[in-house]
Amino acid sequence: MKRSKLYRSRLAQVDRQTRYGLNDAIALLKTLPVPKFDETVELSFRLGIDPRQSDQVVRGALVLPKGTGKKVRVAVIAEGDAAQKARDAGADEVGYEDLLERIKGGWLEFDVLIATPDAMKVVRTLGRVLGPRGLMPNPKTGTVTDDTATAVQESKGGRVEYRCDRAGCVQMPIGKLSFAAADLAVNADAACHTIMRARPATAKGTYVLSATLSATMSPGLRLDLKDVVRA
Repeated sequence: MKRSKLYRSRLAQVDRQTRYGLNDAIALLKTLPVPKFDETVELSFRLGIDPRQSDQVVRGALVLPKGTGKKVRVAVIAEGDAAQKARDAGADEVGYEDLLERIKGGWLEFDVLIATPDAMKVVRTLGRVLGPRGLMPNPKTGTVTDDTATAVQESKGGRVEYRCDRAGCVQMPIGKLSFAAADLAVNADAACHTIMRARPATAKGTYVLSATLSATMSPGLRLDLKDVVRA
């Protein structure tokens, strides 16, 4: 695969055989040559699970203490008091039948969709539209709830969702490269702690096989697992 000049220049400053401490990895990432945009910093985990088994799927959400650095557009499908609380909490779009019809017609200008439990009977009919884009509300990620105000506030304040892929890997953003190193470290600790707590009871052997830290256009920095599993 042909790599960009920026990627190659960054790769030259990284020792691919070293397992970096988390704080050292963050510090190194911030010294690498930068592109013309604010990159997203991401933590990736390779887990010793079998995602083919339904009881070993690692999925959930967490609220990053220092936020994501991203403006999140939130839509809420609700009626009555739950709808008004969502508006008061700062939701970008709130509605019921009208909003469902807009989505059915192809409108998808939102990052997170929240729905009340009562609304899910109609929201599920949009599975073919929402599912492939990862926008279907789910109780496990806190997006199916009667407490729409809290869900909106968390989504806008740093809430990120995660789910393992078919290879048992999980990736999640932990902020922007412009964040202070200390803030990235706080978010990274929260992410590691969340992944450790999400270990399925049926998973056997080593749980976290490897972990890497990277920015949008950087090589991955292999992490010392002592800094990951301690969280």
